[in-house]
Amino acid sequence: MNVNSDLLMYSQWALILTGALAVLTVLAFILKWGFRFRLVGVTSFMGVISASIFALGLGLFTRTEIPGAVRYSLVYDTGGSQTVITVPYTIAPSELEATMQQAAIDLYSPGRGGRGTNDMTIRVRTIVHPEPNVSQPLFLGEVRRSLSKKEDDKMAIEIFPDKVAALQKYQAQKA
Repeated sequence: MNVNSDLLMYSQWALILTGALAVLTVLAFILKWGFRFRLVGVTSFMGVISASIFALGLGLFTRTEIPGAVRYSLVYDTGGSQTVITVPYTIAPSELEATMQQAAIDLYSPGRGGRGTNDMTIRVRTIVHPEPNVSQPLFLGEVRRSLSKKEDDKMAIEIFPDKVAALQKYQAQKA
C-alpha cells in the first residue's frame, strides 16, 4: 500500500466534496436559505481539510528500503551523534552491511544535534551466549554518516572481521 498515492486520492475526493459544498453555498445565498452561513463555515473547513490531505500526500511518508537488510532494534540513542542497534545473532555477513545502510538511512533526522561534531556514529551489536546464563555483547561494526546531509555519499561502513568470524564460529556451534 502506497500511502502517498492514497492520500492524493483522498485529497482529490475531498476537493470534489468542497466544490460541491461551494456550489450548494452559492445556491443557498441565491435562494436565501436560513442555514446559508453555516454552509460557508462547512465549505471553508472542507477547503482546509482538502489542502491538508494534499500536503500530506506530497511526500511526508517516504521510506527507503535496502534489499537484504534484516530487522534491527534500537538499543541506545542520545538523540545526537551516538546510537547503538542490535541485530539477531543469526545474521549473515552479507546481510550485515545492508542492515547497517538501512539503519543509517532510518536513523537520520535533520533535528539531531551533533554537539560539536557533524558526524553520527551507529554501532551494531549482537548478543551471544557462550555459556549458560552468560550473555556477551559482540560489536560487529559501525557506520559513520553526516548529520547535515540526508543523502550521504561519504558514509563510512566499517565491519569488524574478527568479530564477524567469532559470530560465525558461534553460529556453527549452535547449529
